[in-house]
Amino acid sequence: MPSRKSSATRVVLSVLLVAACAAARAQSPATEPALSRTVQDTVLQWGPCPPFMPTGCGIAVLHGDPAKSNADVFFRVPGGAAIPAHWHTSAERMVLVSGEMKVTYTGQKPATLRPGTYAYGPAKAPHEATCTSTGPCVLFIAFEGPVDAHPVAAASR
Repeated sequence: MPSRKSSATRVVLSVLLVAACAAARAQSPATEPALSRTVQDTVLQWGPCPPFMPTGCGIAVLHGDPAKSNADVFFRVPGGAAIPAHWHTSAERMVLVSGEMKVTYTGQKPATLRPGTYAYGPAKAPHEATCTSTGPCVLFIAFEGPVDAHPVAAASR
């Protein structure tokens, strides 16, 4: 019959083994490669925007799956384009990469974004924008939830 001391020793050793395995796993190499992209990268695959968006609008997925949480995209519209009022199910974190854009959230003062400007858009908050530069506006957008855009009906504005 094993002694209490040997049983306690086995329990302690088992706990230490589990902790060591967990620590080793936490320090294992990343399962996906790091990456960096510019707007000009030829590997970007620009897809269409929802039909209510302006002609020439494009979206390129940078990381993640747009149908799932935590996807990152570039959103591009031509210079002078007006982006109609819309909202997203997810909050969005944005940085303007190029151009100049005026963004207005319902009930708030307009904000003018210039390259390097960070902006946060709450989930389900209606907003509209205009690319006020002559060249295209490109936004980096990190979505917390799946990527979507819902037009705001003209009557409800």
